[in-house]
Amino acid sequence: MVGGAVRNAILGEPHGDVDIATTAQPDEVIRRVEAAGFKAVPTGVEHGTVTVIAAGRPFEVTTLREDVETFGRRAKVAFGRDWRRDAERRDFTMNALSLSRDGTAHDYVGGLDDIEARRVRFIGEPGTRIAEDYLRILRFFRFHAAYGQGAADPEGLAACVAARAGLEQLSRERVRMEVLKLLVARHAVPALALMTETGLLEQVLGGVPLLASYANMIKLEAAFALAPDAVRRLGALGILVVEDAERLRERLRLTNAEYERLVSMGEGWWQISASWSEREARVLLYRLGGARFTDRMLLAWTRAPQGERDQAWHQLAALPSRWSVPVFPLKAADFIARGVPRGPALGAALAAAEEAWIATDFPADAPAVAALADAAAAAQTR
Repeated sequence: MVGGAVRNAILGEPHGDVDIATTAQPDEVIRRVEAAGFKAVPTGVEHGTVTVIAAGRPFEVTTLREDVETFGRRAKVAFGRDWRRDAERRDFTMNALSLSRDGTAHDYVGGLDDIEARRVRFIGEPGTRIAEDYLRILRFFRFHAAYGQGAADPEGLAACVAARAGLEQLSRERVRMEVLKLLVARHAVPALALMTETGLLEQVLGGVPLLASYANMIKLEAAFALAPDAVRRLGALGILVVEDAERLRERLRLTNAEYERLVSMGEGWWQISASWSEREARVLLYRLGGARFTDRMLLAWTRAPQGERDQAWHQLAALPSRWSVPVFPLKAADFIARGVPRGPALGAALAAAEEAWIATDFPADAPAVAALADAAAAAQTR
């Protein structure tokens, strides 16, 4: 077993994927896997990787490798049998540990000492490691935010700053993946502050980061027992006006759903204040739905002078937990029965009635609803 699962096991952290390394070449791995009754999927045999499905769970099994030529992510590799050389190909010392079946940990690059010190350190010369893959600049900050303590490794930090131009060579999809992981890391605030001080975060986002808003969003998520949400946190960090969502979509190649969510957060958040009545909040909740209401309400709160313990804000933000959004009680048939013809007039009557229903605080009694329908229908049949 190699890499992150070993690191997390030593740290007592939960782990996700389990990666396995072997001296057996891919064809031999496939033969042995199938002989054992498991399923082998040749997901990357040219790079030595076979995905093994065991008990419904995938495991990546990769043959040991060593670099023949190094030119960024497209390095030419050869299969090998040297565990030390395979470890030295990896990015950080804490990610280069391996664990044999008998439970013995193997450390060829000082990873155990760095784990004990909670220090994220490049293997070998940092600039060389970064030149192999410039994404390692972002990974340095992300791993420091997730596992590091205290100041970042100075040599690694200096190398990241020196190589910052290489970030522009990366695919935006890869940058997006690292940024979203960084935003939910345990110590993301100081890591992002360090990136801001060195100019790296503004380069990645293409705009000035709003660190105070981001830090406040983390506090509010905790106050409402919400799971860390990378997109909501990205909104706090990078959205001041709606146009910022377009910039972030381009910089990070966001999905349509992520982009639309950021647009919703940016629309009119500054109009919300602690002085809002519950009726005003109900209108916003009706129009946005629960998830987007929470996004926008929390964003506004992160930029308000009141802190995370303010009761007025808390009451507004907690509205979805105590008020169920009603369904508009009128349909097209209600207006056709009142003589409104099909077509634009029918759509106008429906829209006018809904706006009147919202303005009168969502009445549910039949006489009030009928009166709204009568008024809207009359306006279209005069």
